[in-house]
Amino acid sequence: MRRLALFAAVVAGALAVPATPASAHGGDAPDATAYRTAVTGISPAERGLSVRAVEAGARLELRNDTGHTVEVLGYAGEPYLEVRPDGTYENVNSPATYLNLTLTGTTAVPAGANPTAPPSWRRVSRSTTVRWHDQRTHWLSPGLPPQAVADPARRHRLRDWAVPLREEVRTFEVRGTLDWVPPPTAWLWWVGAVLLAVAVTALGVRFGRPIGIVALVAGATSFGYAVTRALDGSWSGQLTVLVVAGLALLAGLLTLRRLAPFLLALGGLALAIFAGFADSGVFRAGVVGIAGPAWWARLAVLIAIGAGLGTAAVGLLRLRAAAPGVSSGGTAAGLSAGAGATTIVDA
Repeated sequence: MRRLALFAAVVAGALAVPATPASAHGGDAPDATAYRTAVTGISPAERGLSVRAVEAGARLELRNDTGHTVEVLGYAGEPYLEVRPDGTYENVNSPATYLNLTLTGTTAVPAGANPTAPPSWRRVSRSTTVRWHDQRTHWLSPGLPPQAVADPARRHRLRDWAVPLREEVRTFEVRGTLDWVPPPTAWLWWVGAVLLAVAVTALGVRFGRPIGIVALVAGATSFGYAVTRALDGSWSGQLTVLVVAGLALLAGLLTLRRLAPFLLALGGLALAIFAGFADSGVFRAGVVGIAGPAWWARLAVLIAIGAGLGTAAVGLLRLRAAAPGVSSGGTAAGLSAGAGATTIVDA
């Protein structure tokens, strides 16, 4: 009973902790969306300068290794950002400085912000890499695009976009595309997660120790998922997933040694909650914030939910079987037989 009470207390405490922001530059980047923002290139190309879309297309990321100052121009052609060899600066007189604080661009612009005024630069970072929201790359109109309404089963090109850059007196631009991507069939992924949970539970009850292999696979999958998410955004947003993936891996190793049913239950439930349900939006959106194909994100979340719930159920059943006063028949006997008739010890 004390172990079950501790289990409930740990889970309640974990749920009470606020989720880590998705990015150190702001917490409004989506996990998944219907709009794909892609960078097609810089015209003309500049050696040492690169731009990519990150955080499911919510921001552009510019890296300046040219050794020269590169400016990003705002919506009226005014200087907005300067990425210098010693860091990044923003022009407090540019309206874009305030409009780009959020994905939707709803921040109020101060009365003194005038694109025709001389630039007033404020240092925001010592890095020569900067990320920012840019309304030129987003779909900001309310509701679905007309093309998507007319034919929701197909992908649609909404527009080509360009963001102007400047180096001294020379101007060039980042070019890209904005597409609407139809959503996947969400219920199929949910059915897969449920079937996996049932199968994992049955495997654990019938065979016992091999459930540790399931926990190892689930933990490794969620670890890889967190890494690919981080490559598209920020490591800070994936720390929770990395922690619960590590917990699942530890639980799997100990389970293979017929130990730690409590850790198996805790690791499985934490994996299902924080690496599964928390990211289940990937089941219903066409574009996922991940450095890789969208199906990989959906598969990883499906495994976290299904395998997490299944291993948690097996761990709880083993705790019950090992509790004093539980008869040797029924579930207890089945679990003991599956574990090779070895006494279950809680680490």
